[in-house]
Amino acid sequence: MPVKLEDLKSQLVDYYWAHWENGELVMEPSCACGNALEEDYFCQVCKRECDCNFIACEDPDVLHAVEKLVHGNPNFRNFRASLLVR
Repeated sequence: MPVKLEDLKSQLVDYYWAHWENGELVMEPSCACGNALEEDYFCQVCKRECDCNFIACEDPDVLHAVEKLVHGNPNFRNFRASLLVR
């Protein structure tokens, strides 16, 4: 089911924004408030550590690649993914 950034924010869901960059899958962590996160996953706006286990996918091709990753890699078994609607 597609998801909007406003829905993630209202439900306080930290997430990865998944997209293609130079032909490679990139997943950038974001706080539920919308702030981009650094490697320590600490949000400078909310002053909290974020836990990203949701992946918001830029387009259907990205979603397909992410679903293969989630289903094929045990490190991602607790992750959920959905198409991002802007």
